[in-house]
Amino acid sequence: MGKVALTALSLYVIVLLRAGGTFAVGRLAAAGARRSRFAARISSAKFQRAERAIQRWGAPVVAVSFLTVGFQTAANFLAGSMRMPLPRYLPALFVGGAAWALLYATVGLGVFEVLTRLFAERTALGVSAVAVLVLAVCGAVVVRRRRAASSPGDDLAG
Repeated sequence: MGKVALTALSLYVIVLLRAGGTFAVGRLAAAGARRSRFAARISSAKFQRAERAIQRWGAPVVAVSFLTVGFQTAANFLAGSMRMPLPRYLPALFVGGAAWALLYATVGLGVFEVLTRLFAERTALGVSAVAVLVLAVCGAVVVRRRRAASSPGDDLAG
């Protein structure tokens, strides 16, 4: 079996377990909330409409969420907590998970191969590339934190 196929298969199993587990945790959290003091809020007509919409139309959102960064966990948890039926959820999980696994197996292995060759053949260039990448990520984090600290919503709250 090829390196990409084995990696994709491994990642597929991982994503099925992780996303399916997140869905299950969402289901358990919703069941607990329905037995708690929040039960009256959860049984409101507005909440029920939202729950029906997610149960009916949430599967495409779950499938596409696997192609995003940082949204897939929320989408799977929300699908579970809003009691999306398994016959709608599982196909979205299988398709979205397969897309995620193939994307990360091909692109991820490609990037790993490039970095391995770069470090083996031109170590100084490899170290420089990683340093530039780390500095870029740090710079992006600093910019985001500064923007969040000076957001207009803070002026209204204070």
